[in-house]
Amino acid sequence: MKRYGLALMLASFAAPVLAQGTACAPRDVVVKRLAEAYGETRKSMGLGAQGAVVEVFASETSGSWTITVTGTNGVTCLIAAGQAFEDVADALPVPGNDA
Repeated sequence: MKRYGLALMLASFAAPVLAQGTACAPRDVVVKRLAEAYGETRKSMGLGAQGAVVEVFASETSGSWTITVTGTNGVTCLIAAGQAFEDVADALPVPGNDA
């Protein structure tokens, strides 16, 4: 899933964002809000820098998506959001062939 790789890449930026106090709240509050207001559910997750959990939420009906980072303190911050989410599973390139 391409979004999984993007989420892990963003994890390297998670610690500074968590420290800045951007749009953050306890994880259960954020997850509930994403589900109720936008119809988004978790599509992927991974571990980032300093134990942060990076998650991608998306709505299959509207195509909206949100990337969140949850610190070890349980506080979740919104990192990015957008439209036109697609769930894809690209195959790895054949060895020896340039991409």
